[in-house]
Amino acid sequence: MKLYGYWRSSAAYRVRIALNLKGLPYETVSVNLAKGEQYQPAYDAINPQNVVPVLEDDGQRLYQSLAIIQYLEEVHPQPPLLPLDPVGRNRVRSLALIVACEIHPLNNPRVLNYLTGKFGISEDQKLAWYHNWIETGFRAFERRLATESGTGRYCHGDTPGFADVALVPQVANAVRFKVDLSAFPTIQRIDAECQKLEAFQKAAPQNQPDAQ
Repeated sequence: MKLYGYWRSSAAYRVRIALNLKGLPYETVSVNLAKGEQYQPAYDAINPQNVVPVLEDDGQRLYQSLAIIQYLEEVHPQPPLLPLDPVGRNRVRSLALIVACEIHPLNNPRVLNYLTGKFGISEDQKLAWYHNWIETGFRAFERRLATESGTGRYCHGDTPGFADVALVPQVANAVRFKVDLSAFPTIQRIDAECQKLEAFQKAAPQNQPDAQ
């Protein structure tokens, strides 16, 4: 398998964690988003959306991080990242979507660059925007983790899975941009548990070959 990604991409980070949890070897191909390599003809031919990640497997190209992780779950079901029961599956998918649909799209570089370039907002205003959407999403995420019986050592039960794969990269982004996480103790606890595992450690941005 070949994973096109970027060390700081939280979407690529999710896929790296999932691959590691399943023990699947892969080759890393760096697409330097900071230098605009995603818009170069070679990568544009691979992904017309000009984003990462893309996973190549058995001659097929796979897109969108959560869809890629679902593919891995279907093709390599062990160890599972989703619970067996439909209600549990809905729970972990819905938690993951808080990150992937409600937080990340509003804070990705394309949006932030548009805000600063098109509307001329200041760096302080950009940071306030970033903090607002992480805190809004994390309030809901934390409340669910703290009140739902499915929460265990990890987001769902006592083994890491789909929701943790989505959560940990978003926590890393929050830390990078100095979001105060004191209001989210359950999120912090689960993130700390995940950080003890080699699969998460190996996937961390600072441990990627293209880290700067």
